Amino acid sequence: MPAHADPRAEIAPDAQAAFAVFDRKTGRTTIAWDEHEQYRSASVVKILIALDYLEKRGPDAEIPQADLVRLEPMLRSSDDNAASELWVQEGWEKIVERMVVKLGLEDTAPPVNVGFWGYTALSASDVVKIYRYVLDQAHPKFRDFIMGNLHQATKCATDGFDQSFGLPSVVHGELAFKQGWSRFGDTPPRPCVEKPKPPTYPGVGKDGPVGEGQRSAADVDLTRPAMHTTGTYGRDDRKIMVVLTLEPVGTTWDVSADRITRLTRAVHLADRIFD
Repeated sequence: MPAHADPRAEIAPDAQAAFAVFDRKTGRTTIAWDEHEQYRSASVVKILIALDYLEKRGPDAEIPQADLVRLEPMLRSSDDNAASELWVQEGWEKIVERMVVKLGLEDTAPPVNVGFWGYTALSASDVVKIYRYVLDQAHPKFRDFIMGNLHQATKCATDGFDQSFGLPSVVHGELAFKQGWSRFGDTPPRPCVEKPKPPTYPGVGKDGPVGEGQRSAADVDLTRPAMHTTGTYGRDDRKIMVVLTLEPVGTTWDVSADRITRLTRAVHLADRIFD
């Protein structure tokens, strides 16, 4: 790979990153780095929560309004309260266990502390597999629901964080995305909604306390700030891109968002060069 086209040059020396791009038209991975390295999922696991919900009930079932008002904001605006409620309702870690078997995921595992769904372990490779399953194998009703909501993803998350980093800042035109972040505190530097929702499910959520005894099923890092951007772009969701990152403890939201956006831009450029 020519040095000027290598996106790894955008990975800061004190950071960690993995990425992958898959072309559904050609059926091949066009560019990847450390795609099987495991990271904690943060909110990316919300795709699995939604998919498992739909698969359990089947295509003939109608989604009750009480669940619809949780599923839609969970996918579009990364609503943590909605995810926590569905996580408990649908069986906690059993959600991940079912999806690992159903989708044949290699690097995904449920959290040891089942109260924190954001501690689910996954990899860039497995996130690509999740999107491929939704787009090409899931029932069209499930595909349309999940991808339809991700195509309507909002700039502002329910908790007030600006989730337009990464893919939404780099790719123009048809785009669907699901972001993830963790260990940036509960208060965004510049809230983009007037009244962010406070957590409503004590003991269940994206993150747990920092300290000894906190670990994931795969012993993934639970301490450093994580920021992930995932999604599809192009006509008919042709390209799937996943970029996962970990930053040093103390990294600010703005620094991490800038870094992952620059890395995503470099991955996107390299993919276009080698397309």
